[in-house]
Amino acid sequence: MGRMLGTVSRRMLVVGLSFAVVFGGLFAASSARAGQAVILSTTTSTQDSGLLDVLVPIFEKKTGSTVKVISVGTGQALALGAKGEADVCLVHAPDMEKKYVADGLFTSRRLVMHNDFLIVGPAEDPAKIKGMKSAVEAMKRVAETQAPFVSRGDNSGTHQLEKKLWAEAKVNPAGAWYLSAGQGMGATLGIGTEKKAYVLTDRGTYLAFKKRVQLEPLVERDRILLNIYSVLEPNTAKFPRINAAGGKAFADFMVSKEVQDIIRTFGVDKFGEPLFFPDAGKQEDAL
Repeated sequence: MGRMLGTVSRRMLVVGLSFAVVFGGLFAASSARAGQAVILSTTTSTQDSGLLDVLVPIFEKKTGSTVKVISVGTGQALALGAKGEADVCLVHAPDMEKKYVADGLFTSRRLVMHNDFLIVGPAEDPAKIKGMKSAVEAMKRVAETQAPFVSRGDNSGTHQLEKKLWAEAKVNPAGAWYLSAGQGMGATLGIGTEKKAYVLTDRGTYLAFKKRVQLEPLVERDRILLNIYSVLEPNTAKFPRINAAGGKAFADFMVSKEVQDIIRTFGVDKFGEPLFFPDAGKQEDAL
């Protein structure tokens, strides 16, 4: 009897140790995932505007995870997510985003915020577009006068809109007057100042760089210039190696009440107006 009890006790001890090893391993794995870096691919405007400098530290403090920000044009940012090289994307090219979702590369697209685009240029305004109500007509006049224009030329959301405006204006921009910078928004504004050229820019980055550039708002408030930002999560069925939990946590964070409240007032103290307007839970058609 004693021998049997001893055998049972030893078996229970072995089983107990096995469970401890298994659950200890699971706990360690879970802890590693909790602190795993989140790769965020995003447009340069969210970085250049300073918004991520405020939001990322809050997310990192809440979750214990670090965020690796890859700030590129929206086209590149989406391509990273569509190849499983980013855990979450914060971008502003609605037509492109919807196509990626339809193709099954992303499973979630949620509105975060909006601002708008505007055409800025030198005070001399050689194409005489100041105050025009139609951005398309303004772009057509810039082309007709061959006034200098600097394009981002980087397949970003801003560049996508620019190409749409040229197409609607029935213009194929080319020649000495048209410069493709291949740069982010802040750098493009700097080149525009240097060349005394027109630039299509998002309002947030323009306000953040306003004191550093000599370009004035000339055409704005046209419906076609609406600039909508969304957060997208890559399809984990296609990309099982991504940090899906971290990506979802960041996406949820961006549409949370706390972040939406921060967005609502971000920039007011410095620029006298917000750089973005919160949109979580809204429908795109209602903006």
